[in-house]
Parts: sequence; structure tokens; C-alpha cells
Amino acid sequence: MKRLQTGLALLLLCITVIGYADDGLVVKPSNYSVTETLDRFETIIKKKGITVFTRINHAQGAKNAGLTLEPTELLIFGNPKIGNPLMVSQPKSGIDLPLKAIAWQDKEGKVWLAYNSPDYIAKRHSINDTPAAIKKMTGALNKFSDFATKAAQ
Repeated sequence: MKRLQTGLALLLLCITVIGYADDGLVVKPSNYSVTETLDRFETIIKKKGITVFTRINHAQGAKNAGLTLEPTELLIFGNPKIGNPLMVSQPKSGIDLPLKAIAWQDKEGKVWLAYNSPDYIAKRHSINDTPAAIKKMTGALNKFSDFATKAAQ
């Protein structure tokens, strides 16, 4: 009986870990402040001709509501030539498009940058007919986020 309980506990732990590991987010630590991280991200995407739709300072919004939030900023951006094929395939994918990147500072002072994995967006919306667009988005986001978070070598 004890083995069965231990086995069930391990199975539950594995399911929990898999659930958290498959949340669709790519998260990277940053060597810069929240603002500088998103400034760097915004600079590189604009250089590549990608549209920045808006930037939201969640910490300021919290302050305006009488709350305290560590520095947190969100950037909404996109390129219709790359993103729209996903929406042509599955219009509901527009809930995840345009793309977003969020930078935040945790309670220990560490800064992070996160965005939805294009593979996750495709999986979430059962998009199987745009592998080239997904691959292009994945490569670009990886390069942009590396530029935004890593110090020059």
C-alpha cells in the first residue's frame, strides 16, 4: 500500500511539473532594468520593421489604483506578414496576436523577460499549416529577446 501511495504521489508530482513546464512561455533573465530591457527589445524590433502598437507600464497602473507592483512593463508588437498566416489558418489565434513581451522585476530585484512561444500559440489553436511562419517567429523572438536581455560579450 505504501508503494502505491508513493507511486501516486510521484505521478502527481510529474503531472504538476509537466503542467508548469508546458505553460507556453519563454522566460529569460535580463542583465538590464525592466525599462532598459524593453527599450532594447523595442529598438531591435523597430529596426526589423516590426510595428510597436503600445507599451503598458503595469506598475504605474497599479500605483494609480493605490497598489504597489514591482516594475512591470508590457510591449505589444507584430508583423502582419508573419502573424496573419496564423490568423488565416485559425482566426481565434488573434486572441494571442499581436505578440506581447513582458518584463518584470521580482521581489529579489532580478529582471525577467517573457513571451508566448510561437509553437505554443500554434499548438493552442491547432495550427498545423504554417510551419514556416512559426519557425520564422521563433527564430526572430529568440534573437530579439537575447539582444534585449544579454550584455554584449
